[in-house]
Amino acid sequence: MKGDRVEVVVDAGNGVQTYEIEATKAGRRVEVSTARGVVEVTEITRSGQAVRTGRFMASRVVALVEHPAEEEEPRRRRPVPTDQESLL
Repeated sequence: MKGDRVEVVVDAGNGVQTYEIEATKAGRRVEVSTARGVVEVTEITRSGQAVRTGRFMASRVVALVEHPAEEEEPRRRRPVPTDQESLL
């Protein structure tokens, strides 16, 4: 969902460095996976195709913060005015 964002803080030896991967268009999402000592953060399209990928050594990752997209409030129907009848 547009607005999904993941921040990865990595130990760079002389300090820490922060990387951000964000779902840039509607319908895309960001997924995080960990396997064999590697943390992979990927932006994925609706069809499942990877657009951008960041790979980090798990031993160097200090923090991984996921920021999910804020859901929009559902639209509410306006009440029917009392001086009008419903068309239903």
